[in-house]
Amino acid sequence: MPSVKDPEGAELRALAELVDFTDQRLLEVGCGDGRLTWGYAPQASKVLGIDTEAEAVAAARRSTPPALKHRVRFRVAQAEKLRVQPAGFDIAFLAWSL
Repeated sequence: MPSVKDPEGAELRALAELVDFTDQRLLEVGCGDGRLTWGYAPQASKVLGIDTEAEAVAAARRSTPPALKHRVRFRVAQAEKLRVQPAGFDIAFLAWSL
């Protein structure tokens, strides 16, 4: 899915070449408004996107497609303070977060 930040969709293509998201439980650190999330979430079994920017997380929640609401969640959080079980995720990745 092309975006203003990545109109050619290169980021999603690169991710797809590196990782098979099929039925995986994902933690996306730095999810922002969900622009990358919507590209891989349809294949995933569960997604938790976190970001420190409350406004971006609110935008991601508003734009969650109805078909993905049961498997995609967003939370305002800092990665280093996140309280989740590491075994709860198969893949964790950072997008524009460093």
